[in-house]
Amino acid sequence: MSGPDPRRSVRIANCSGFYGDRIAAAREMVDGGPIDVLTGDYLAELTMMILWKARQKDPAAGYAKTFLTQLEQVLGTCLDRGIRIVANAGGLNPGGLAEEVKALATRLGLAPRVAHVTGDDLSGRLAELQAAGHDLAQLDTGQKLAEAGVAPVSANAYLGGWGIAEALGAGADVVVTGRVTDASLVVGPAAWWHGWGRGDWDALAGAVAAGHVIECGPQATGGNYAFLEEIIDRRYPGFPIAEVAADGSSVITKHDDTGGLVSVGTVTAQLLYEIAEPGYANPDVVAHFDTLRLDQEGPHRVRISGTRGSPPPDRLKVALNCHGGYRNTMTLVLTGLDIEAKAAWAEHELFDLLGGKASFAEADVRLLRFDRPDAPTNEQATAHLRITVKDADPQKVGRRFSDAMMELILAGYAGIHTTTPPTAESPFAMYWPTTIPAAEVTHLVELPDGGAFEVPHTAANDVQVALMTVPKAAPTSSRPSGETRRVALGRICGARSGDKGGNANIGLWTRSAEAYGWLIDTLTPDRLRELLPEAADLVIRRFELPNLHALNFVVVGLLGDGVASATRPDPQAKGLGEYVRSRHIDVPARLLST
Repeated sequence: MSGPDPRRSVRIANCSGFYGDRIAAAREMVDGGPIDVLTGDYLAELTMMILWKARQKDPAAGYAKTFLTQLEQVLGTCLDRGIRIVANAGGLNPGGLAEEVKALATRLGLAPRVAHVTGDDLSGRLAELQAAGHDLAQLDTGQKLAEAGVAPVSANAYLGGWGIAEALGAGADVVVTGRVTDASLVVGPAAWWHGWGRGDWDALAGAVAAGHVIECGPQATGGNYAFLEEIIDRRYPGFPIAEVAADGSSVITKHDDTGGLVSVGTVTAQLLYEIAEPGYANPDVVAHFDTLRLDQEGPHRVRISGTRGSPPPDRLKVALNCHGGYRNTMTLVLTGLDIEAKAAWAEHELFDLLGGKASFAEADVRLLRFDRPDAPTNEQATAHLRITVKDADPQKVGRRFSDAMMELILAGYAGIHTTTPPTAESPFAMYWPTTIPAAEVTHLVELPDGGAFEVPHTAANDVQVALMTVPKAAPTSSRPSGETRRVALGRICGARSGDKGGNANIGLWTRSAEAYGWLIDTLTPDRLRELLPEAADLVIRRFELPNLHALNFVVVGLLGDGVASATRPDPQAKGLGEYVRSRHIDVPARLLST
């Protein structure tokens, strides 16, 4: 391939959904069939903290090293076939990664043109920005950064796809970036390939939808899918491909003879993953997910069409990670009878030794019940008492805490033992989402020839925003009459859940319009609180996507200060949707027979 051919769709493949994903995926995507662009997403919100820690040990680090392992396996083939490579693996050090890519290529006897995108890192400018009147308020609480008493260690603005498009247009074979939005890894290559302009809102929005679907790798091809019975091929799912057309429509697919499933259901699930309102804001466009249409075009081929776009906001999201202090967790095993009494005694003994719960900044105690009466095995008679403590003083929560736990072993309840030996303290981070005017961020492209230039931000255009008031389809038969049956909610709908900083999202969808009519009428925020008791005192926001027969809920604050700080056993809310599906509810019998 000598260059883009805008007369046909560009085939954009994904080979990574997170830092630590399947190493072999890059080689499998390059060898498995024709592709034009190989992309990889490595930067979850937690990853930036992981990379910061790596950089404290080695200032030359700060990028996803696994990308280099993958690149070594495919770089020669990609250059031979004209496959461009785009990845956000640069993390906190995209320039350093670009140099490592060049060094790797030299060892392999290759000479790719390598570009990198910078400008997202604001960590050295926080005092300057606050002095200029930007209070960097937390998006969910409104608290100003200066009032929070926290120490940010990383601060990265989410850039868009135009820097990637410019780098590809300048002839780059490999483009590495820092923090760009996940969807930008598709938006940039698609805009370059098709020659889109800044005002091609619908085309850009379609690329955002495609990028959002494939950015988490095999989650679009059967991974984490609620309806397990639909997945006939139980081999490891093939990674996804988005065939993006000139109008922004796309087909989501995978290579032939790979495992998993690409269906309207798997694509719906991924569209609902980690979103809030249906107007999904990116730096280049707002993609309105409640306007798109999904169609099964063929086996493992789902078309996304009709996505409407409007101009982006004039502010960029910024993710700060702050040093939150230190934490430690120990778990006691309780067996057999009197589980609650045993747990209460253990908790009392432990904190009596430690000077009381109030001596810690935070103490979280959770009794996790896995036991059953007259259990047929020893394991099925056990419960866990999981105790987490946090404090600014590492000595308080280190071996002092875990050694006190061990002092209970011969002095506690009958059958006492722990799941681990005594553990040391570990630092934890607090996630702080905020926004900043786009004009305060300099989006730079460092070119293969050593030159650099600034990429302008897309200007907002209030005129077109008003066009995106999406009409809501009237649900069918909102209250079906007749007999009801008490069954698990999951018998009527699928779910996909995840984390958005300290919030959790739960997307629920049905497979028929009539079932959606029942769902939209029945599952109010208050009803969800009944099904999800830990959210009883939290704000729950509900959004409707009738085109997908879906509801999306955002549970504000469920994850506290973010994944790295959360104390619940599922800190990323990955299993939250499946828990909600397992709760029993009265469902019209005729919906269960369809």
